[in-house]
Amino acid sequence: MTKAFISGCAGTALTASEIAFFREHDPWGLILFRRNCETPDQITKLVSSFRDSVSRADAPVLIDQEGGRVQRLRPPYWSKYPPQKLFGDLYQADPERGREAAALGARLIACDLRKLGITVDCLPLLDVAFEGMVDAIGDRSISSDPKVVADLGEQVCAGLLSGGVLPVLKHLPGHGRAVVDSHLEMPRVDATLEELQAVDFVPFKALNRFPLAMTAHILFPDVDPQAPATQSAAVIETLIRGKIGFSGCLMSDDISMKALGGDMRERCAATFGAGCDLVLHCNGELAEMEAVADVAPKLSGLAEVRCAKALAELKPVDPEFDETAARARLQVLIGEGYA
Repeated sequence: MTKAFISGCAGTALTASEIAFFREHDPWGLILFRRNCETPDQITKLVSSFRDSVSRADAPVLIDQEGGRVQRLRPPYWSKYPPQKLFGDLYQADPERGREAAALGARLIACDLRKLGITVDCLPLLDVAFEGMVDAIGDRSISSDPKVVADLGEQVCAGLLSGGVLPVLKHLPGHGRAVVDSHLEMPRVDATLEELQAVDFVPFKALNRFPLAMTAHILFPDVDPQAPATQSAAVIETLIRGKIGFSGCLMSDDISMKALGGDMRERCAATFGAGCDLVLHCNGELAEMEAVADVAPKLSGLAEVRCAKALAELKPVDPEFDETAARARLQVLIGEGYA
C-alpha cells in the first residue's frame, strides 16, 4: 500500500537498493533533480524504472522546472526558460502580453516534461516579492504586486494543466518576506496576521482551487512562535486550510533542509502531526529515505482522497498543439535567448 511521502534518488539510474526500497515502501511519488538528469532517454528509463518498482503506472514524478536559476532540465537537450520575474515585468507594461507569455512558457515546459513521463511541476511560485527578500527567492518571484502574482500564477497553472502536468502552488503561506535561506537556517517572519492576509495570502487564496501545494519552512510568530509552517498545526489549520482556504493535497517542502531541527524521523513525525498530507524528502540519501519511510503512514483518509483528486486533474494533451509555432511565438513575446 502506498505510503504518504515523495522521495528522491541518488543518480541517473536506480540502484538495486533503491529499487528494493521503492518496492517495499511504495512512496506516492519520485522527485528529480539535476543529479538525476542527463539525457531524454536516460530520464525516460529512470521514470519507468521507478513506476515499475512501485507497480503503479500513474505514480507521480515531480521536478522543479521553473526557468531561470531553478531549471533541472537544461540545454542542449531542453530549452532555456526565463525566470518568472520576466513575466511579471512584461505584465507591468502590457498585461495581455504577460498573461500570454506566462501561459505559453508553462505549456512548453509541460511539453518537455510529458515527453519524459514527468507529470508534476513544482510551479507556480506564488511568493510575493518584498524588498530585502532572500536571494533564494529573488527573481523566482513573479512580482511585488499580489494581484499580478495571482493573475500570472493562474496562467502558469493553466499552461501546465493543458500540457498534461500538475502544478504545485508554493510556498504556503508565503516565503517572500523571508530574509534568510531556509535551505540553511530557519527564516522568521514577524509580520502580523493582518499584514500577511493583506498581501502574502492573496495569490494563494485566489488559486486555492488547484489540487497540490507545498509548505514553507518559515516561522510566523504571530500565529505559532514555536514551530515553522511545515510543522505547525496552527499555521496549517488556521492559515492554510482556514484563511487561505486551500483544501487540496498539501506536501511539505524538502524536510532535509537545514531550517528544520531534529533527526529525520522527528522531522517527519512533526510534519505529519501538523497536518501535511505528504512529506517531501529530496537528497537521495538512502539511510534518510529509510527513516522517512519508517515514519510515513500508509496513504489513507483525507490525504488519500486529496491525492486521488489531484491525479484526476491530469487530462489528455491536445494532439493538435504545435510546439514549433508555440516556441516561435514565445520568442516574439519575451525576446531571443529563450525557448
